[in-house]
Amino acid sequence: MSGSSERSPERRKRMTAARLFVHALTFAALWAVLADGQGWSVGIPFILLATLASSLFAPMSRWSLAGLARFLPYFIWNSLRGGVDVAIRVLHPKLPIEPALVRYELRLDDTAARVMMADTVTLLPGTLSAGLDDHVLVVHVLNAGAPFNEVLEILEHRVADLFGLDTEVTTP
Repeated sequence: MSGSSERSPERRKRMTAARLFVHALTFAALWAVLADGQGWSVGIPFILLATLASSLFAPMSRWSLAGLARFLPYFIWNSLRGGVDVAIRVLHPKLPIEPALVRYELRLDDTAARVMMADTVTLLPGTLSAGLDDHVLVVHVLNAGAPFNEVLEILEHRVADLFGLDTEVTTP
């Protein structure tokens, strides 16, 4: 079996156990932050339930650690830009607002990556994810004249990189 890309059942079990452990640690860290490090007698059962739910309902996609390291600064920066953009538009109502619904054809084959893309779009300046149907993402944009298609392509590359997928998604 040398040279084979197949994984043994034992290795798959170890990888699944490691992912569940990471999920549990993530939920525990979230609980610690939200509950100010208290209430563990209530938190532990909810952490276990959240870990179980994540294993049953969310696909166990593989994230690239290097892709995550590149994605987080992009995500944080654009989240801040999105918040500032909305605040400026509220304070200066003369800024151009030409709302529209646009369809964006996703080239991501991984379901979890498409969901991540739809979730992340909402945090970009002037965009809101309005629907996801297989490979079509419907986005509400505040300014139809803005170059949102380029922004969505960049985000799609970032999400593909995060999931360790082929980043050559520029051609449909």
